[in-house]
Amino acid sequence: MATGLQVGFTDFQCYRNNLQHQTAEMSTKHLVVRQGQPFTITLHFHGRGYQPGVDTILLIVETGPNAEKSSGTRAVFPVARSGPTSSWRAVCARTSPSCVEITLSAPANAVIGRYLLKARVDSGTGQATSYQLGEFTLLFNAWSPADDVYLASETARQEYVVNDYGFIYQGNKNWIHPCPWNYSQVEEGVVDICLRLLDRSLNFQHDPVEDCSLRNSPVYVSRVVSAMINSNDDSGVLLGNWSEDYSGGICPSEWTGSVAILRQWDATGAQPVKYGQCWVFAAVMCTVMRCLGVPTRVVTNTESGHEKDGNLVIDEYYNTMGHILATESKDSIWKFHVWNECWMARRDLSPGYAGWQVLDATPQETSNGLYCCGPASVKAIKEGELHLSYDTPFVFSMVNVYRVVWLIYGARKEKLLCDSRCVGNHISTKSIGRDERKDITDSYKYREGSQEERQVFAKALARAQHRKAQGPSTAEPQASRFLPGLRASLDVSSPAECRGQEAPSKVHTCLRLKLAKSPEVGQDLGLVLLAENLAFEHKDLKLSISTGSVLHDGAPLPPFWQNTLYIPFRPKEEKVIPWTISYAQYGRHLSQDRLVRVSVVGEENSTWEKLLVERIITLAYHAILINVLSPIAANRPFALEVEITNPLHEPARDCVLTMEGSGLLKEQFRLDMGVLRAQERSNITFQIIPFKTGQRQLQVNFKSNKVKDIKGHTTLIVAPNIRF
Repeated sequence: MATGLQVGFTDFQCYRNNLQHQTAEMSTKHLVVRQGQPFTITLHFHGRGYQPGVDTILLIVETGPNAEKSSGTRAVFPVARSGPTSSWRAVCARTSPSCVEITLSAPANAVIGRYLLKARVDSGTGQATSYQLGEFTLLFNAWSPADDVYLASETARQEYVVNDYGFIYQGNKNWIHPCPWNYSQVEEGVVDICLRLLDRSLNFQHDPVEDCSLRNSPVYVSRVVSAMINSNDDSGVLLGNWSEDYSGGICPSEWTGSVAILRQWDATGAQPVKYGQCWVFAAVMCTVMRCLGVPTRVVTNTESGHEKDGNLVIDEYYNTMGHILATESKDSIWKFHVWNECWMARRDLSPGYAGWQVLDATPQETSNGLYCCGPASVKAIKEGELHLSYDTPFVFSMVNVYRVVWLIYGARKEKLLCDSRCVGNHISTKSIGRDERKDITDSYKYREGSQEERQVFAKALARAQHRKAQGPSTAEPQASRFLPGLRASLDVSSPAECRGQEAPSKVHTCLRLKLAKSPEVGQDLGLVLLAENLAFEHKDLKLSISTGSVLHDGAPLPPFWQNTLYIPFRPKEEKVIPWTISYAQYGRHLSQDRLVRVSVVGEENSTWEKLLVERIITLAYHAILINVLSPIAANRPFALEVEITNPLHEPARDCVLTMEGSGLLKEQFRLDMGVLRAQERSNITFQIIPFKTGQRQLQVNFKSNKVKDIKGHTTLIVAPNIRF
């Protein structure tokens, strides 16, 4: 009679399996695999080998607390010659006198997470023996056609799942600038932090069994992550701060990567990291979602609406000096706002709404009682289907609202402008396989002013009115006061009629505001106002000019320069009015966003017509130059030079240089540089030992008491270290 089969140890073949599952960079010691894709382990035995027909091996996989078959968190399945693909299966691939190779596969809809693998061995002796074989991690699989996150293009999968660096676009519609970011979703230990993040969610705390059972759905997981990236409701990762006072933490613009944030959050027992703003929230969420296997990209919307009433109208109020009165309106237009798109099926919706879904981790408004947003189908947003889950009305309003501008003087107000094209401009993301910006505005909306765009807006307005009627108040949304052609009956006015509402029927004066040149911090601002009298009569024009810094969320800071001019005009005369704002005037008032709003209110003395013209200016920094001085190969030092220039005509103190890069540096490098004299150029040479091959990005950040967070980056190709 054969002795009982005894398991000695288990070889999870981590290197081979992780390589095949596109997770080799995540870990060399821990098995990380994906749904619906086979992986192989080897069981080694004491005494004798596996004998099919004599020995029966049952495998058990469990994840989460109180794992149960009914919740999908536990499965029991035999090692056999074949098995169904719709459930966990194990196939005997090869036997030898002392071991057996078993090929396992999780179904495409298996719960993601950290699993315990166990075995129950029965050799017909009447007593089975149980073994704990070890742990492995299961992720979503964008390479499997049966998976809810399947992406057909390999180049897209490499970009949106595998690529560990990218660019986040900032600025305004007139100046869009790439900000390099180190996602590092494949760094050692990051996947464990991401799974612990799921376990910190309120859903898990309330009902861990149900929460784990739902982790086979990317819709559910992405919504949980959206809530957990901010800390408004829970032990989330980041604390938001838009106050310009970042004492006790890190200024949001100083961050250059996600891993330092995630590791700090994890090491402190889930204490929120100080501080984040929209691009930091989106970047960290991109890291988490790519790590979990969901194709994800970061998206920037310049001129982004934040409309709270659900009426698709944003009111802005100005005083007679041209300064915006933020306290008069709870709505705002962010100069730019950053969110995520995740690629997934939408089994909770009717067909046609799969693909890219908007998720926004920035805590703006609550959704079902929590500060999270999405997933909202991009296709639903484009078609104005505001009734579809989740948070589609809010996302629609970020790219489609009317801006109504009012002038307040005394107890009176006068409407100056109704603009249908103010938000949702140049929606941007990184291109696939290239370090260039891709404009994806047409995936969110039809061409401005087209018949399709007007019809979609009409449909969305009708749904917004219906939703508001179902709420506490049945009052008609205020949008109908300004958009008479867009009623719930879906009667659509023509583009010409819509444009006719945007200005008085008879215009007597024209104002245009231009920059003399693209400015950098430290330089004077040169502006030109073009003023034209369109009438056949003399007139005098009063010009009230206001200049002040503005934050990227649209919040104005107090004006630092104001002036009033009185300009006489002959009939049909055009005048060019130049003026300069010196660095001495604006420098100490500049916010971290480096945005300046210049507003001009004009009033003529014949018709008393009032006009407003404004421009948002983003001041650039002088670029950091990075020069590679020697060949680059893995595990060998190479030299590079970083060149930094103080752009100011005054010393910069407390200068600090930081560098990081996935596969290049294992942790952020910091150099205290002391003082840079006025317009001094500093060249610093470093040695770096990269530890991963392939295309890598090095990010450099410089800050001082005078200039904040000048950034530079370079893309490097790290060759294998071949020794002869």
